[in-house]
Amino acid sequence: MSILEDTEEYETWLRRQCEVVENDLAHKHERMRENAFAFLRATYYHWARRIETICPDLADAPSTLCVGDTHLENFGTWRDADGRWVWGVNDFDEAAVMPYAFDLVRLVASAELAPKLKIVGRDAVNAILEGYRAGLKQPRPALLDEQEIWIRHYVRCSDRCRRKFWKDVDGFKAATPSPSIRKLLVANLPDGAKDAAFFRRRAGGGSLGRPRFVVVATWRGGRVVREAKALVPSAWDWSHRKSSRRHRFLELSTGAYRAPDPYLDVEPDAKGTHFVFRRLSADSRKINLDDDAAGLRYEQLRAMGADLAAVHTGTGDVAAAITKDLKARRSDWLYKNARAAREATEGDFEVWRRISRKPSA
Repeated sequence: MSILEDTEEYETWLRRQCEVVENDLAHKHERMRENAFAFLRATYYHWARRIETICPDLADAPSTLCVGDTHLENFGTWRDADGRWVWGVNDFDEAAVMPYAFDLVRLVASAELAPKLKIVGRDAVNAILEGYRAGLKQPRPALLDEQEIWIRHYVRCSDRCRRKFWKDVDGFKAATPSPSIRKLLVANLPDGAKDAAFFRRRAGGGSLGRPRFVVVATWRGGRVVREAKALVPSAWDWSHRKSSRRHRFLELSTGAYRAPDPYLDVEPDAKGTHFVFRRLSADSRKINLDDDAAGLRYEQLRAMGADLAAVHTGTGDVAAAITKDLKARRSDWLYKNARAAREATEGDFEVWRRISRKPSA
């Protein structure tokens, strides 16, 4: 199906899963026109439907619970239950069981499509695969106060970054979530938090259009922030006509080789729509490519590959099967498949940019 047909079908389905914010969905359509990288981020549903046709030789790779919507901007930082600073994959909205290789292809394709990235092509492939193989052998979280101290330089939050965080918070638009969402947001605040105010937040790429609420409160001399974002079944399951409403978000985020965020949780509201709850702060955030600290290098892509392996092996005994599959493949398998995926994405982007209707909002 074409990108326009897939988009219409997916968004019709999405409206049955949650109360879509139509202005945010229109904003998503406009962002999809910016460049092929933004388009990739926003259209996982189309990727999920097409990737087995684009990369047919990967469909028989060992399956495991995967991230699905893997890309360069799906990495961030948080604090674990012991207060340690951790870096890694931080969004599992599209988690589903699929061939592990598709996560790697999408990560490399996103590197190929990212504007102004200094390391691309075979160098990016080599970095990600090198890290992935190392992660299969020794899976573990990336702890920024211990083994991966060097990552701190790339993800540190400067004074400018902290000012921007609070400026963004000050710019949130007031909203009135449902009573059940307000209750759940308040329950995620520290005991004794006061003056809770509720807002709507516009953020993300693929999740634009889903309701996203924020509570800001005062607690012991400062402000604290919590977010609730609607969670719907994975677009992988949608594209494969699976009717399961099982959410795999927490299963991956709390896998055996993760140092999970204790503030990350999934709860249903009174209508049965599930929401992802998380703490927002200047040092617990997604790292975007336009951030000063995100000038990606070889070692960072290698770390992304290693963290992806830790995610893949954290929910099942699949390391041996994946290692065997990697050894059996040609040395250029990832480069060729990622290039095919990149070219398909660029083609779909040009179609969208040329003939999609420009939203009025």
